[in-house]
This record gives sequence, C-alpha cells and structure tokens, in this order.
Amino acid sequence: MQRESKGYALIVGLFCILGLLIYGAYSPARKAQKQQIFCFSFVKDVKTQAVEKHMRDFATLKHEIPQVVGYTAGKTFVAGTTNQDYDAMHYLTFQSEEDMKAFAQSEAYKTFVNENKANWAKTLVVNAEIQP
Repeated sequence: MQRESKGYALIVGLFCILGLLIYGAYSPARKAQKQQIFCFSFVKDVKTQAVEKHMRDFATLKHEIPQVVGYTAGKTFVAGTTNQDYDAMHYLTFQSEEDMKAFAQSEAYKTFVNENKANWAKTLVVNAEIQP
C-alpha cells in the first residue's frame, strides 16, 4: 500500500472506532416491562437503627440481584386526606415476570427477609405492567 492510502485507512479506522464508542455510550439501557412495589409497616416502638438497616439492606439488593433494572425507595408521608398505612416503600422494575420470580427466590432477598421480618407489622407487594 502506498503511504497516502495507509493514511486514509487510518483516518477511516479512527472514525469507525469513534462511531462505535458513541453508539455504545448512547445505546438504550435495559427496558423495564414490569414493576413491583414493596410496602412495609414497622412494628410499634421499632428502633430508628432497625428502620435504617432495613432501607440499606433492601437497597443493596439492587446490586446483588442482576434481574433488577431499576430501584427507588423512600419513607411514606401523609398528604391531604390520605392515611399512612405503611412506613416505607421500595419500587423495583424488571424486564419480565421470570425476573420478578428470580428476585423473590434469590438467596439475597431471602436473607433480607429473615434478617428484617421481626420489625414488620405488615407488608404489601403490588405487581404491575409498565404502560408505554
């Protein structure tokens, strides 16, 4: 190959690599199709440290269980005429019902339940599809 042709090939190659990098940076994340909301009401006189441990432990499940696409959580509050039946909520998204089942059957989730269930007065789990 002539020197000029090698230069053009190098430039074209660099543009191809740049294109792949840009495509990889802007490719969409995994799309969630299912959502699951976990609501927890704690027993009376539960210690603040126990509630904080519960929140931390559930949040770490996002990193330990690969089926979880997204996670947010928070403590509930009263607004307007609503009543506060639950103290904390965790919102998870998944790609499929199989992923939701895998989450519920995972060792990490079972450990979370066993370590924290003594502090719960009641729980509620709501499953739903995500509308486009």
